[in-house]
Amino acid sequence: MLKNCVTLGRRSSFLLQAIRMSSSAAGNGKLSGKVAVVTASTEGIGLAIARRLGQDGAKVMVSSRKQDNVDKTVSQLKSENLDVAGLVCHVGKAEDRTKLIEQTLSQFGGIDILVSNAAANPTFGPMLDTPESAWDKIFDTNVKAAFFLCKEIVPHMEKRGGGSVVFVSSFAGYTPMEFLGPYSVSKTALIGLTKALVPQLSSMNIRVNCVAPGVIQTKFSEQLWKNPAIKDMILQMIPMHRVGEPPEVAGLVSFLSSDDASYITGETTLVTGGIPGRL
Repeated sequence: MLKNCVTLGRRSSFLLQAIRMSSSAAGNGKLSGKVAVVTASTEGIGLAIARRLGQDGAKVMVSSRKQDNVDKTVSQLKSENLDVAGLVCHVGKAEDRTKLIEQTLSQFGGIDILVSNAAANPTFGPMLDTPESAWDKIFDTNVKAAFFLCKEIVPHMEKRGGGSVVFVSSFAGYTPMEFLGPYSVSKTALIGLTKALVPQLSSMNIRVNCVAPGVIQTKFSEQLWKNPAIKDMILQMIPMHRVGEPPEVAGLVSFLSSDDASYITGETTLVTGGIPGRL
C-alpha cells in the first residue's frame, strides 16, 4: 500500500510539473487577433484562464472588484509579455458591466471571447436556513449578471463575425453540496443557460459552452482542501486521487474559445478528475 501511495505521489508530481511546463510553453497563437474579456480574473481559475488566453495569443481584459488586485494582475501578466489591460468591475452592477465593455472596445477595438467566471457565495450551512438576501446575491451575481454580460457583449461579437462565450459552472451544479445548496443551484442554472442560448447565438455565429470544475486548488475552495481531514474525504471521491490545479481548467477554456472547437456549442464539460456528473 505504501509503495502504491509513493508511486501515485510521484505520478501526481510529474503530471503537475508537466502542466506548468505546458502552460509556460503555451503561446501557439491559436487565439491571435482575438480579444477576450474574463471576469473575476485576478486570482484562482480566472487568473489562470486570463493567462492562458494571453499565452495563446489573445488580448485580454481582466477584471476584479478591487483596484489593487487589478493593478497587481495587469503588472504580473504584462511582465510575462502578455497583452492585457484591467478594470474594476462588479458584474452585478449594470454600470460596471457597461464600463468593462466600453473600456475593452476602446483598448482593443472589439470583443471575440467572453469568459464569465465571477461568482458569489455569501452563505454556508443547511439550505433551509438560507435567507432571501443570500439567494438574491447568489443569483444576481452567478446567473443574472452572467446572462446580462453575455447579452450586452453579443452585439459586439456579431460585428466581428462571431465569437465564443464560456460560462464557468461547477461540478456542484450536477451534484449539489449539502452546505452550499443555493450556490449549487445557481451553477445548475448556468448549465441550463448555456443550452438555452444556443439557438439564438448560433444564428450569429457565436458558440456558447460551459465548464464545470471539480475541486480545484484555489482560495475560493480552500475549505475543501486545506483541512487535511476534509481533503482526505474529498480525495476518496476523486478517481484521480488529487485536487485539480487552475491551469487544468484554463486549457479547456482556451480550447473552447478557439477554432479547434468550431463545431462545439451548448456543451458543459466536467473538469473533475473523474467525478461523474449527471442531471
